[in-house]
Amino acid sequence: MQFEVIAKCHTTRARVSRMKLAHGVTSLPTFMPVATQAAIKGMKILEEAGGAHQFQGWKHNLLTDSGGFQLVSLNKFTKITEEGALFASPFDGAPTMLTAKESISIQHTIGADIIMQLDDVVSSLTVGPRVAEAMWRTIRWLDRCIETHEKSGKHDVQNLFAIVQGGLDHELRDQCLQEMINRKDRVAGYAIGGLSGGEEKDVFWRIIKQCADKLPEDRPRYSMGIGFAEDLLVCVALGVDMADCVFPTRTARFGVALTFNGPLNLRLAKHASDMGPIDETCPCPTCSDGYSRAFLHHNITIETAAAHAVTQHNLVFQARMMGQARNAIIQGTFPDYLKSFFRNYFGDQGYPEWCINALRSVGVDLLESDPSAKTQTGSGAKWERVDTR
Repeated sequence: MQFEVIAKCHTTRARVSRMKLAHGVTSLPTFMPVATQAAIKGMKILEEAGGAHQFQGWKHNLLTDSGGFQLVSLNKFTKITEEGALFASPFDGAPTMLTAKESISIQHTIGADIIMQLDDVVSSLTVGPRVAEAMWRTIRWLDRCIETHEKSGKHDVQNLFAIVQGGLDHELRDQCLQEMINRKDRVAGYAIGGLSGGEEKDVFWRIIKQCADKLPEDRPRYSMGIGFAEDLLVCVALGVDMADCVFPTRTARFGVALTFNGPLNLRLAKHASDMGPIDETCPCPTCSDGYSRAFLHHNITIETAAAHAVTQHNLVFQARMMGQARNAIIQGTFPDYLKSFFRNYFGDQGYPEWCINALRSVGVDLLESDPSAKTQTGSGAKWERVDTR
């Protein structure tokens, strides 16, 4: 990996970087789409094909997760030990052990450009000694992942990221940060894990800021599981470079299209005779090839093709939003971009209070140029309000 910061916001912690990997250059900050129903069940086929790039004809960069978060979703099947995660297969019930070594070996076979350490993940709502136990185990597992990765001979083309854990405990986060910064020469980047699990948004952004403030300047910072538009832009302002989430793909399957004026619920009856596109300014195939809101309304929950069409649009929306953010950082107008985006996106619904607090912490006051704006309390999760449009 070659990583270079090429521009910084004069007010916030936002930055634009250039990350060169084996399969090309990626400009940061960026959002990485997550496939929500993809699965690889035969590693032997991948080995014979030479990895996932060759297998699926993808010539660009790939990132794989280690399986730690997935074990949370299977927690009723899982027993965590120092050796690894012992779980019952959700397919046939057979006992299966996923160790740090095995996780890295699997990712080596997939051939991803960025691979993640196996981490011991607990719900962000977990409290008590289990949080500290998971954090320290994650550090020990990182050492095993590093050892396996360095012995493989693939560390020149595949880049291992560490994952900062510690739940919502600021002291544990600091301890984990220091331990992982101590291993800086042996990892290519850092992820912030263990969030987006139902915690209060005002707590969420403070953990993000704590981690982003202390992670090394010369390594990419990746916030895992972040996909709402407001979450992404707040994280960018706090210094995050990369994010991923199933949100734009999953919400498309429920008939929700993302736009710069807020999410659009295509299932609502008012779209039944609307022959216009989702967004007249959008260059995605769905909008530019003539799919009308009416067509999508009548087909979105019936035909898979309609969900695919909205998925394409949502991914382009995320890419456009992040691209505009990068341009604004380079041009020195990022604070103005934030104010304009939030004003258009939330309209008269009011800004989420947590967004106001988070952006004020880095010098941007959303209410400064919009004194009549409303403020809404609570999480501010846009998917909770999509039925209004």
